[in-house]
Amino acid sequence: MLIKETKNLTFYTPEAVNDSGAPFFDTGISAGFPSPAEDFKEHRLSLDEELVTNKEATFFARVSGQSMINAGLNDNDLLVIDRSLEPEDGKIAVCFLDGEFTVKRLRVSKNEMWLQPENPDYPIIKITDENDFIIWGIVTNVIKRV
Repeated sequence: MLIKETKNLTFYTPEAVNDSGAPFFDTGISAGFPSPAEDFKEHRLSLDEELVTNKEATFFARVSGQSMINAGLNDNDLLVIDRSLEPEDGKIAVCFLDGEFTVKRLRVSKNEMWLQPENPDYPIIKITDENDFIIWGIVTNVIKRV
């Protein structure tokens, strides 16, 4: 369910799904030569169980832009964001900064904080008392299309 769209991120809430997940083959997928003797055991896998630790505090957001490409976050990737996690130096966070949402790496040193993009074409943002700033949540996973 879409809940908010901004310039940099589009937010979604997880929907409850009553099925027991998609088929999951617990044998591993060979990137080399396949093993002809493997027995294929089918289990069910729920991405909610794999990616969501705290349902009440978890949201999804779609990335718009290129400022985090060197961290593996590309345009249109889907972020899993947990609002219950404590922000820490080095974590990737979704932040509300001066009226816009953005995703950046947190850099904290003593009493100073910066939002560091992972693309050298974008500037590091120093957070000051003049900024309207909230750390909205911590990115825990990214879902990509191939």
